[in-house]
This record gives sequence, C-alpha cells and structure tokens, in this order.
Amino acid sequence: MNSTITCFGEILWDVLPTSKQPGGAPMNVAADLRNFGLNAQIISRIGNDDLGRELSEFLDQKGLPLELVQIGQTYPTGVAKANISDTNEVTYEIVQPVAWDYIHLEQNLLDAVRKSDLFVYGSLAARSPQTHETLLSLLAVASRKVFDVNLRAPHYERATVEQLLKQADIAKLNEHELIELSGWYSDETDLYEAMKQLCERYKLEKLCVTLGEKGAALLDGRGFVQQAGFPVEVEDTIGSGDAFLAAFLYKTLQGESAQKTLEFACATGAYVATQRGATPEFTEETIVNEVLTAEVM
Repeated sequence: MNSTITCFGEILWDVLPTSKQPGGAPMNVAADLRNFGLNAQIISRIGNDDLGRELSEFLDQKGLPLELVQIGQTYPTGVAKANISDTNEVTYEIVQPVAWDYIHLEQNLLDAVRKSDLFVYGSLAARSPQTHETLLSLLAVASRKVFDVNLRAPHYERATVEQLLKQADIAKLNEHELIELSGWYSDETDLYEAMKQLCERYKLEKLCVTLGEKGAALLDGRGFVQQAGFPVEVEDTIGSGDAFLAAFLYKTLQGESAQKTLEFACATGAYVATQRGATPEFTEETIVNEVLTAEVM
C-alpha cells in the first residue's frame, strides 16, 4: 500500500517532571503511520535552536522526511509542560508563541498536500493567525481531509473549530470533546444521537469518538459500531489517541470493515498506553500478538 499521508501542525517537546519527550499530535500520528509502513510526512516549523536540532534528529530516526519542516529564526521550538499526576488524563501547558505558530505557505507544502491521499490536521495549530491561514490554504487543495479535533484550552475558539469541522471528511474526537461540541447547539446526551447530529451538521463521511478505557464508537454511511476497550496495565496515555487515529486510518485505507478497523485502532491505542512516551516502535504484528491475541487467550 503506497498511500501518502501528510500531517500538519505542531511538533514540540513534552516536558515531564524528570525528562522531555518529542511530541505534538500531528508528529505522533505521522510516526505511528510510519510504524505501519505508510508514506507519512509532517508539515511543521521548528526554531533554529538546540531543541529544534534534537527534534530534527528524532524525525530522521523515525524515518520522517524533513523537507516540509521549516526552520524559523525568530521563535523558539515548541514546548508543552505535561502534568502526569493523573496517568489516565495528562494535561498540558502549551507555550506560546513558538515556531509552529508561524508556518509559512510555500509551494512545496501545496504540492505535497495535493499529492496526498489523506491530509490530517488539528485545532491547536490554528491558534495563531499565520499558521491558521496556511492551514486553510492547504485544506483548499487537499483531496481527503481528516480533522483530529484535539481541543486544548485555552487555545481554540468555537468559530475556528466549526470552520475546520466543515472542511473535514473524517473527524476524530474524544468523549469530552463530543459533549462540548454537541453542547454548542443541542442538549443531546445519547452517544449515537450526538454523533449523528454532528455528522449531519458538518456533513462528515466518518466520525470516530474515543471513549478512553471504554473503547470507541464509529458512525459512517454504513451504520454505527462500537468497540469495547482492551484492559491493559497503563504506563502513560501520552500518544494513545494519536496511535488510535493512525491505526484507524491505516485500516480505513486498506478498506477493512468498520468493526475490524475500530477493534484494531482500540488495540493500538491500548498498546501505546502500556509503553512510556508517545511514539514507541511497533508493527501490525506487535498489536496482534501483544493485544488482540492476548485478549483471545
């Protein structure tokens, strides 16, 4: 499968109490797609500093090309200070302004997105006018668009999130985000009905909602399916949702059934929760052997 996926947005360092780890949802998704053998790449911007050089080295190690990662001279490489006191709900203080707030529109970015089978983007990168404008220009040339909602207070506004939802073919969000978005125009609390309203309102082809340890739900033109979570011993949940999305897109591109796609995505998210950090190395076989087969036994 030679599908090309381009991810857009923040790359940064997650600063933990005793260490730092490369992070940023778009980068995590791209790295996880590479784990599955897909041609994934990232559009972002880093500073001309030590943190930026270290991130470049990390991307290179992950097999992610650097051609679409801009190097800025004015703003530093991004940093997010992580609070992991609750291993199931990591929170972040995301520093602003930083390099990825100033992603410039360049011809090579437009060319890359035009040639991609999927274009993956989130709401966080739209917090600044410069990167927001660049994102809108790229969305205009993208063929199939995946919105990883990823709300990070206080870095979003309703109008921007709705604008980005209207552009999407596929959207993925968590149950807290579903409640917030639904509350903007409805008091619906039933999972299926809330998802149905969201799909109809924004004309989504597929809507996926992660439910933490309870699994996930998917609504598309063929119907509604749910998948229970896989009980695992959690190391940390950093990157689990990103791994879920990567696995979901991988199986979607293969044309797998909705139920099998959701099962594999949940298993991948569960596996990453058993590992330290956002981007552990794994393969499809790892997920099958460590989670899916283990579950059967």
